[in-house]
Amino acid sequence: MKEQTDSKQLKDYLCMHHIESVFPDELQPYLSLYHFEPGEWVCSQGEALENVYVLVKGKLKVYTTSAEGKTLILSFQKPLAVIGDIEYVQEIDIINTVEAVSPAVMIGVHHHLLKQWAADHPPLLQFLLHIITEKFYVKSTSLNFHFMYPVDVRLASYLLSVSFDESHALFEGKLSTSSLRDAANLIGTSYRHMNRVIQSFCAQGLVERKKGCIIVKDRQGLQALAGQSIYEPPGR
Repeated sequence: MKEQTDSKQLKDYLCMHHIESVFPDELQPYLSLYHFEPGEWVCSQGEALENVYVLVKGKLKVYTTSAEGKTLILSFQKPLAVIGDIEYVQEIDIINTVEAVSPAVMIGVHHHLLKQWAADHPPLLQFLLHIITEKFYVKSTSLNFHFMYPVDVRLASYLLSVSFDESHALFEGKLSTSSLRDAANLIGTSYRHMNRVIQSFCAQGLVERKKGCIIVKDRQGLQALAGQSIYEPPGR
């Protein structure tokens, strides 16, 4: 993670996403840009988080881990996702682990500065209300998807989400074969079953195993199989 204080670029992002009014003028000098590389954690479940982040470029993966160590993917997030909002409001530790999928840029501000300058700022409160209610909707529907959709649809959706990001035209991610067990846990299936599905995808020409990774070869074919993404919020 790299912190950057570039007021011009910061203002450009605020204008680009029409969120200039979300942060009062008194708070804006304290805003910073944070850059995360693919695979880098933004935050880890159970830890304390001092900042609230607003994603303005890139894609994030959000997942949860049970007490038994089992993981389950909840969603992939695009701008304008917010990280740390529930924790800020409830004053609790981080609920879920968040990881950068593609190079991500986030606007960050410390909790105590939010409370000092924006605790009663209506545009910020309305913004957080919209984001938080959307999160509860996504979480409830994503859990249902694991029971409603077969593994091939879940895997197709997952591969598309980790391999492409519309905000980075040149970004083409790959799923490392060393992380297949983690990926199987994330989509709620067994490692053996997922390998069978990958073999089927390879036979159909949808993906290719190459140099220790899984590469998407037929994006449109995977999209046809997955339909509307089951891991990314609608409208994002």
